[in-house]
Amino acid sequence: MNDTAGGELYQGPVVLTEGPFAGWSTWSAGADPFETSIGPFCFKLDGDSAISAFQPRREHLNGGGTIHGGALMSFADFSLFSIAHKALQATKAVTVTCNSEFLAAGGLNGLVESTGEVLRETRSLIFVRGIVTQAGRPLLAFSGTLKKIETKPRG
Repeated sequence: MNDTAGGELYQGPVVLTEGPFAGWSTWSAGADPFETSIGPFCFKLDGDSAISAFQPRREHLNGGGTIHGGALMSFADFSLFSIAHKALQATKAVTVTCNSEFLAAGGLNGLVESTGEVLRETRSLIFVRGIVTQAGRPLLAFSGTLKKIETKPRG
């Protein structure tokens, strides 16, 4: 999330202007090659809270025809950052831990969404928890820790 593959410094979220997520933001948009390839994962802010979402596609499914656990865990990792957006306004961060508990299987029948909260923020760490749902049904509970990192000027 902090550097692009070409070494350019990440500059912040990109607001989408087209498609079903017009008006939502993403960090993907080429700045994160992995998220770009499996997303788009998007988020929108409402004051201090955030909601993240993605539209599952066939390539998100596992052999059993449900959303692959790796896709849900990747989305949870993305969601840690949107949930912690207020704490990250003045800094960048990396994921230190990301814990997941699978609650139910998801499918192609609607947006997958996440919400959550910052539990605690210290000088260098942010502790976050959240829930991933589809049509109001919990699919995945997650928690994680983000480590703030200092941005060093290039030169």
